[in-house]
Amino acid sequence: MFIRIFLGIIALAFLVFGIWSLLDPVAMSSSMGVITGGPNGVYETRGIYGGVSLGAGLLAIAGVFRPRMVRPALWFITTYMGGYVFARIVGLIAGDAPTTDFLMFAGFEVACLVVAVVSLVAYRPD
Repeated sequence: MFIRIFLGIIALAFLVFGIWSLLDPVAMSSSMGVITGGPNGVYETRGIYGGVSLGAGLLAIAGVFRPRMVRPALWFITTYMGGYVFARIVGLIAGDAPTTDFLMFAGFEVACLVVAVVSLVAYRPD
């Protein structure tokens, strides 16, 4: 039950963020202190933050309602968040100085990664 709740929360977060990124990519990126420049910047923001987030949300929803999709959803979250965590660590080593807001994102990503990995290990299909 915990895994389904986790996937539901992740789905909601990804879907809300994805819809916002599709509808208003400039405002979304500005809210994080990121300046989107040029037509390709807006186009990429829609695709990366909007499209990928919507796809992730749909996969997480599939994991909530279809037991055979739990593992793929958890693997996706593990790789997606793992990639973010890895890149954040590399950025810190390289000397980047993120704002407190971005450190909160990093904390969220680490927490999601840990919960996804633990869930993968603990998951036993019915």
